[in-house]
Amino acid sequence: MISLKKYLDSVAAGSAETAELDENGILPAALAAYGSALLAMGSSSMDACPGLGEELKRSLGKVEDVLSVTMNREDVAAADREVQERLQDWGRRAAEHYRQKTGEVKELLLVMARTAESVGTRDQRCAGQMSEVTDRLKAIASLEDLTEVRVSIERSAAELKNSIERMTEEGKTAVEQLRKEVSSYQAKLEEAEEIASRDAMTRVRSRLYVESQIERRMAGEAVFCVAIIDIDGFKKVNDEHGHLTGDELLKQFANELQSACRSGDVIGRWGGDEFIVLLDCGLAEAGAQAERLKKWVCGSYTLTAKPSPKKLRVDASIGLAERMPEDTMKDLLARADSAMYRHKGALRSDRTRSIR
Repeated sequence: MISLKKYLDSVAAGSAETAELDENGILPAALAAYGSALLAMGSSSMDACPGLGEELKRSLGKVEDVLSVTMNREDVAAADREVQERLQDWGRRAAEHYRQKTGEVKELLLVMARTAESVGTRDQRCAGQMSEVTDRLKAIASLEDLTEVRVSIERSAAELKNSIERMTEEGKTAVEQLRKEVSSYQAKLEEAEEIASRDAMTRVRSRLYVESQIERRMAGEAVFCVAIIDIDGFKKVNDEHGHLTGDELLKQFANELQSACRSGDVIGRWGGDEFIVLLDCGLAEAGAQAERLKKWVCGSYTLTAKPSPKKLRVDASIGLAERMPEDTMKDLLARADSAMYRHKGALRSDRTRSIR
């Protein structure tokens, strides 16, 4: 495949090779492939850093829009520069984001270390005070005046009591402070884990989270099925109405999918216009649930878009596979994916026959 740089250079030189490539349709295909790579990078950035990936995905989507309608040398060169700038900026921000998260964990560990150190210091001080009281009690043994013995014992007992009470109070304060610090950072870590487990756009579970759930079920030898759901004709929605409309369709579709699923089902975005559902049941029950999902999520969607709202008919293809004892995760997902494409092909054939 011709590179964009070679294309731009050859256009500038007016070469016969460029004319031949244009005539054979290779250049449009190269630009389309480049645009698809940009969209894939945008989707991957949302998995890599959910908090920052949405903005990069939108930016790369806009660049892809430009590439899909232009063969102008200046526009292509400008798009190439913008992609490099966007990726460099996102890389810096993502690195800073994870440095900050690392810093928070480091600060928590330092707080715990400082607390442990202060507890050790306190215990050493109290131990010294108790040691003094013990020495005094030993000295009492050499006293012969009972009155003096009694006074010494009472004074030593009072000092010992004060030391223990002070040690107890300081211990409570230190433990309470540590509990507050740990609770604060635990909340931050839980929030970060929740963000990482969600798809940034649709708010269903992320691909990484779904994969972890599949691995957990496989480790426990549980009976379960996976359903891969693909929105039919989604690229056409992006091409005709723009990526913002496409994004809104994904959000609405995800909401409908969540509404139709059972509380125990795991719903995730697999990538692009594909979603995945984990069903903790056998194939027969999962098949009935998949049919119910299809009836629920397919139909008319109203999307807010300028200059006026748009109504679109949305269909979806579903591929279902049950986990077999010898399956790896790759095997299971491949069977579900193949089933989804068979379903999509069957629907396409039905539409063709109905048109005839």
